Amino acid sequence: MTLNLPDFSALSDRPRKRHTRERLALAERLLLTPFDLTLPRLHKALAAMHTHQVDDADLYFQYTCSEGWSLEEGIVKTGSFSIDQGVGVRAVSGEKTAFAYSDDISREALMDAVRNVRTIGAAGQQGRQRVGRADTRKARSRALYAPLDPIGTLDSTSKVALLEKVEKRARASDPRIRQVMAGLAAENDVVLVVRLDGKVAADVRPLVRLSVTVIAEQTQGGEVRREVGSSGGGGRFGLDYFDDTLIQQYVDEAVQAALTNLEARPAPAGVMDVVLGSGWPGVLLHEAVGHGLEGDFNRKGSSAFSGRLGQRVAAKGVTVLDDGTLPDRRGSLNVDDEGHPTQRNVLIEDGILRGYLQDRLNARLTGTRSTGNGRRESYAHTPMPRMTNTYMLGSSEDPQTVVSSLKKGLYATNFGGGQVDITSGKFVFSASQAWWVEDGKLQYPVKGATIIGNGPDALTRVSMIGSDLQLDSGVGTCGKDGQSVPVGVGQPTMRINGLTVGGTA
Repeated sequence: MTLNLPDFSALSDRPRKRHTRERLALAERLLLTPFDLTLPRLHKALAAMHTHQVDDADLYFQYTCSEGWSLEEGIVKTGSFSIDQGVGVRAVSGEKTAFAYSDDISREALMDAVRNVRTIGAAGQQGRQRVGRADTRKARSRALYAPLDPIGTLDSTSKVALLEKVEKRARASDPRIRQVMAGLAAENDVVLVVRLDGKVAADVRPLVRLSVTVIAEQTQGGEVRREVGSSGGGGRFGLDYFDDTLIQQYVDEAVQAALTNLEARPAPAGVMDVVLGSGWPGVLLHEAVGHGLEGDFNRKGSSAFSGRLGQRVAAKGVTVLDDGTLPDRRGSLNVDDEGHPTQRNVLIEDGILRGYLQDRLNARLTGTRSTGNGRRESYAHTPMPRMTNTYMLGSSEDPQTVVSSLKKGLYATNFGGGQVDITSGKFVFSASQAWWVEDGKLQYPVKGATIIGNGPDALTRVSMIGSDLQLDSGVGTCGKDGQSVPVGVGQPTMRINGLTVGGTA
């Protein structure tokens, strides 16, 4: 059971160091030089916080330029462009965090934030406050994506033409397509992390996404029925990634989903065996298992996986990884938001729990090391342990054999919303595309299916794993404690026995 992944230990130091220097130079030029800030001055600001007893401290500078276009009813109705920049100042003592941030990058605003953090820390408080206006060591880094500005990879005319092409192809694909909506987004994110221990890290993070949604309509029994289908993808590259072939793929997937749902019947309910398709259905793994393996929940003992390292938590053959080192993937980072290189972390190996996802704070408090999973939404937020690209490895089983093994059950290939209770591990997910299977054959599509279970328990019920590991197309966003970050998910086709399915039949 193997997956060929890039081995960055084999890279020479020279290219990695060159990329690190280039990103650091760009971050300094964009985030420090215009405001008369230098690395020695930043280290001096951190030293000022160290006059009070702290275990850790950092400065997080960020510049984000975002652009979005949307098409509806045949025309590009909206276009947006925004620039945001600022700095977050954090000091940590024990379990307490003092944090302040400013959207004004200047020496005065920075020192105001430092003084506020010192005040919060001295008062023994834990808080988050907004304010108004060592020797430097470059942290190790990776080179997983090009340090480019994706907004400039296509001109405005080409961006509009791309969306119009999506609309034209979707409408031409079937007369039942009555409405088409498409969106194009690009973001250029530059971050600079300066830590109390003298380490400095920078990253330039391009991110793009193309989304397609269609509404199909047909008359059945004198009633008009409408169904929705969607598709899309993206990652850390330029907008020119979306060529004709990929555009057609997204359109075909969205149209097929809508037309399939037009024929869907009410889903049966009850306890049954369920086969989950490859790719995006890994979002169930992300929610039901991944969050429970984040270090803060386990340090506090609030996760269903707390205190279970080395124990069997899943069926044999189940291996789950969180890997922030996959090139160009939406959830990948050269360094996390605390300046650590991302890693390929094995969380569950052949059913045995091997590790948790850690940021600096939780790693220090539990006597472990950061796994490169300290993430934050922006400079106005504190970091916490978060997933990057989370997926299950495949086996040698033919995925079609996994589906045909169902005597009577559900085959779910796409999911909509879902939620999980971290403490109990209980989850609820709605299937946006699924089929009813009898005697190993797909009978008809169903709608309204809700899959209910318990994450740790569900992993022990995995009975078959396909060979078709697939990552999602690059659309995932994860929310936790009010913060959203881009992530990736994935899995092979997988059979889980005895899940509860809530239906409408």
